[in-house]
Amino acid sequence: MKKYIIILLCCFLSIPLMAQQMSEEQAKKHISQAAAKIKTMQCDFVQTKHLKMLNDKMVSKGRMYYQQSDKLRWEYTAPYTYTFVINGTKVMMRNNRRNDVIDVNQNKVFREIARIMMSSVVGNCLNNPKDFKATISTDKDQWIATLTPQRKDLKAMFQTIRLYFDRQKQMVQKVELTEKKGDKTVIELTNAKTNTPINANTFSITR
Repeated sequence: MKKYIIILLCCFLSIPLMAQQMSEEQAKKHISQAAAKIKTMQCDFVQTKHLKMLNDKMVSKGRMYYQQSDKLRWEYTAPYTYTFVINGTKVMMRNNRRNDVIDVNQNKVFREIARIMMSSVVGNCLNNPKDFKATISTDKDQWIATLTPQRKDLKAMFQTIRLYFDRQKQMVQKVELTEKKGDKTVIELTNAKTNTPINANTFSITR
């Protein structure tokens, strides 16, 4: 469950920032409007998990694909392989040992996961107070959106989520997830491409 929520939050990476000097509410509105224009997105990512108790970190790499409005593929390629795909009402989780397919209409937990993931990708995450309380601040050449979980299940796992927007590139560059116990996961996005064709097989659900 925790891995899936982390994947969920990583989808915030696909939200672009077009605003430079405007109020917090104007920025939220502008982000949502700009994100709605994204038809497809693909990028590489590096995920670093810092373990508080062990004073250690784990680094993994992969690639993400998104197609409006209900297709998403989050794929780890190193040091292990793991694939998570949403295609409409179907969710697939695959590793070297097994392949699971779930119908979200028949599973309340995954229906909620899919709902939040997709609302995040289209930019509604900053405007949904039931899921997160969002504030936006500035730091040099960045905008920083801080999300505070409001739902009980999200509060149980995360203290805060921070999205770091590069104002010049008008894209999110980094997501920082601080867990309830103090562990921190940082996801950095590179080589992002938007509104370019993606092979339909990328989102195939197979048993």
